[in-house]
Amino acid sequence: MKKILSLILTAVLALTVFAVSSSAESVEIKGIADLVPHSELIDYVKDKLAAEGVIVTLVSTAADEITNERTATGEIDFNFFQHFPYLNEWNDISGGNLIRVGDIHVEPISAYSDKYKTVSEVPDNAVIALPNNATNTYRALRILEIAGFIRLDEAAATSLKASVSSVSEYLKPIKLIELDSNIIIPTKGDFDVFITNVNRVLEAGVTSDVLLREGEDSPYANIVAVREDLAADKRAAVDKLVAALQSEATRNYILEKYNGKVIPARLN
Repeated sequence: MKKILSLILTAVLALTVFAVSSSAESVEIKGIADLVPHSELIDYVKDKLAAEGVIVTLVSTAADEITNERTATGEIDFNFFQHFPYLNEWNDISGGNLIRVGDIHVEPISAYSDKYKTVSEVPDNAVIALPNNATNTYRALRILEIAGFIRLDEAAATSLKASVSSVSEYLKPIKLIELDSNIIIPTKGDFDVFITNVNRVLEAGVTSDVLLREGEDSPYANIVAVREDLAADKRAAVDKLVAALQSEATRNYILEKYNGKVIPARLN
């Protein structure tokens, strides 16, 4: 009987040591990611990461204007919602020290319409809504320029930032309206054409016709970002997250699930 009790105690102690050891080896990283496709991609890889000791916890699936600030102050360990030019702009304005860990996917900005099915149908004096932050305004104006609606000034082409005042010539008479990105889809019926980011289209379930779209070589890949001085163990865990999001399996998942609306980022 004593021998049996001894064996049981040994087994319990071994399991306790294993549990403590496993817990000590696990690292939790907290982050914010937009709902679609960002959080869906994290959901796709998180079980594999958990098996490797990386616990990914999303505290929100709705990034906003203070998400970078929350990352910089250490409230969260990483974020996944923005492209690199946007991050650079935020660092410049706020004096931040956030850095890019890796490129994950591209969400080609596109022009949509509920009234017309092709670019050639868009009439003179059409009213076109576009996002009002400098980088996305440039992207929106650039696809209009490529389509032959407008010509941008040289400053916009150099800085990759623009506003409606950056239009040097209207090759087709149109009216451009800059709006907060959150307002464009709810008010899309007020416009002949609306230009917005594909993640917002996917989240809202928009089925409007696509008239124009950025090419697959767009430099605006969505990234995972962290603060420069993130603790070494958490940084290593974020590196594993990025590696999983950049894996061949995830890249294939992106192509199959989003059918070209979201595409894997070009990796160097």
